[in-house]
Amino acid sequence: MRQIITHFTDDDLYKFTMCCAVIDNYPRAQVKYKFIDRDSTIYPTGFAKELREQISALDNLKISEEEIAYMKLRCPYIPFWFYTFLKGYRYNPERVTVNQDCDGHLSVEIEGCWSDTILFEVKILAIVSELYYEMTGEAKKFDLEKYYHLSFDKASRLLEAGCRFSDFGTRRRASFDTQDTVVKAMSDCASQYSGSGGFTGTSNVYFAMKYDLVPVGTMAHELICAIAGMYGPQMANHLAMKAWSETYRGALGTFLYDTYGWDIFSLNFSEDFANMFKGLRVDSGDNLEELQRIVDKYRSLGIDSKSKQVVFSNALNVDKAIKIQECASEVCQPSFGIGTHFTNDFDGIEPRNIVIKLIAVKITEAWTFFNDTCKLSEDKGKYSGNPDVVRRFMEILHLK
Repeated sequence: MRQIITHFTDDDLYKFTMCCAVIDNYPRAQVKYKFIDRDSTIYPTGFAKELREQISALDNLKISEEEIAYMKLRCPYIPFWFYTFLKGYRYNPERVTVNQDCDGHLSVEIEGCWSDTILFEVKILAIVSELYYEMTGEAKKFDLEKYYHLSFDKASRLLEAGCRFSDFGTRRRASFDTQDTVVKAMSDCASQYSGSGGFTGTSNVYFAMKYDLVPVGTMAHELICAIAGMYGPQMANHLAMKAWSETYRGALGTFLYDTYGWDIFSLNFSEDFANMFKGLRVDSGDNLEELQRIVDKYRSLGIDSKSKQVVFSNALNVDKAIKIQECASEVCQPSFGIGTHFTNDFDGIEPRNIVIKLIAVKITEAWTFFNDTCKLSEDKGKYSGNPDVVRRFMEILHLK
């Protein structure tokens, strides 16, 4: 089968910014990742073999001078030393183990130095999604011309409602061509519009470069999860904010706060951090309830919430984003990162409900054991990790 991922920067920006921060703060950390299919999908016979071949093909990817020049132009917050690292970076397929049981369930595990393995996640998820549709024959249902118009209409509605939004859809896209179609349609639509709304870009660095857009994104739960595994969850948010600010000096200042729920984050979100970070990202819970918590917290610190950005990215579609915009525009600077609804919204096609989560970590390769970690968030359905570890973290954080 053709190689699915053929560009080094066909990846989300946050993986590069996270990788840079990891090298800067935890250069010797070792990690384990695990693939999770929340729908317990039965994959076609031979899927694991095809997936292994696709992952093996990643070792021929090299970042190009064009990609480096673009990132230097559009991502000035990334220190130039990081591009020296990327020039020498090669994907090592030996770090990834892929299996499929007799019932067809898929298992993927990744293990190694954090900075060497961190760039696998998004690419593997995108491969799994596209490969599934190819092997089941469902890819034949993708009408990209029709999808262009559907995407154009989505963008038009969001723009007219005054929404500022971006594409977050790489991980669970139907295909590379589908995301290409989405970004082109929304870029075309935005170029014809003048108003308070805006298509602010895409998380995918390659498509941002192709359409001369700004790549968007900051960080992931992974950072806080790893720190919690190394040092404990009580101060994980504090240590993550400190590490992030030391690497980026105030740039990329939208913090993803919900890894262990609002309560422990709020205790860690002191006035200095609240002033330093430009805003927060809502990725779980009830969007409007989370917004009220954020507004109340800023007010308790004497900060005008209207001066702060709140990015909403919790399973959004156009209707949800417009509804949130109507309320949030009065109390903050709202923006929206929309993923699967943009890049996998074909009639009769079920998007893959898949993630890859960091599940264990050790500070240095010299340690003889890993420490387990997990992710909690504001939705129990999004909890991930060994159930025993989840229970232990909940006890530590006094969660019910």
